[in-house]
Amino acid sequence: MFVYFWGFLYSNYVRFWLKWILRLLTRKCELQRVFDGSKAGAQRTLSIGNRRIIEWLGNAVHVEEAEVEKCVRDIMKEKKIEQKDTGFKTNLHISLLQISGYKKLYLNVESLRKVPYDSDNEEHEEQLIELWNLLMPHENLKARITKQWCDIGFQGDDPKTDFRGMGLLGLVNLVYFSKHYTNEARQILSRSNHPKLGYSYAIVGINLTEMAYSLLKNGALKSHLYNMVSGSPQMDHFHQFYCYLVYEFDKFWFEEEPESIMHFNQYREKFHEKIKGLLLHCDVILTLQN
Repeated sequence: MFVYFWGFLYSNYVRFWLKWILRLLTRKCELQRVFDGSKAGAQRTLSIGNRRIIEWLGNAVHVEEAEVEKCVRDIMKEKKIEQKDTGFKTNLHISLLQISGYKKLYLNVESLRKVPYDSDNEEHEEQLIELWNLLMPHENLKARITKQWCDIGFQGDDPKTDFRGMGLLGLVNLVYFSKHYTNEARQILSRSNHPKLGYSYAIVGINLTEMAYSLLKNGALKSHLYNMVSGSPQMDHFHQFYCYLVYEFDKFWFEEEPESIMHFNQYREKFHEKIKGLLLHCDVILTLQN
């Protein structure tokens, strides 16, 4: 009863007068004080999203990038912050870009995930062949449907069936890693053929796409992306995180030395928990460059 009464009292009376006193003493509004006490990156941007400040920011977190500047001016006017405070203005602009950009990135990733692989689509087929050529440059495909696909870790003689869960996103991720980190991709493919600790390279890659997607969807990637990008996160930044997962999972798998591939789900979940733990740190940046 007391807790309820105090909560009501604080929300309706104490908080208002406390904010008024602090503004009188510091000559700064709550948002300015938050920014002053926060480190650039995730700490600053999350301090907006985690406070009631977000209530009066309203549509500022849902606008297009071109409209963010106007939102910044409107917020500063509403909160009676001088426009000549360029430091605050820049920091608010960056934080709003990060918040709205994260939402937009998720929508773009989700949109790509919902595109089913279509063997009648020339662009889809070209990306699939590109994946083969990047990973197996000295071996030509004998046919479009062939058991050779198993050599790079697909389950059967037609890879399109393996993309059902993650759609085109799974293929785009695999191609991105193979194109931008070709040597690493070929090394990991070679390691995946280990006689005892081997695993299906492409299938695991698609599984890691699902992991990256789920972390983006539930907001776990916010700290990483807000620290990595001083502005709106783009699709490339999502792909880069995926590359980190592929590289780190391979190391993790061989360090753990699973009894067999039959225990994949158990070790996959253990790896997932490890990544989620790293993402809890406010200063986290998980990229392959690290």
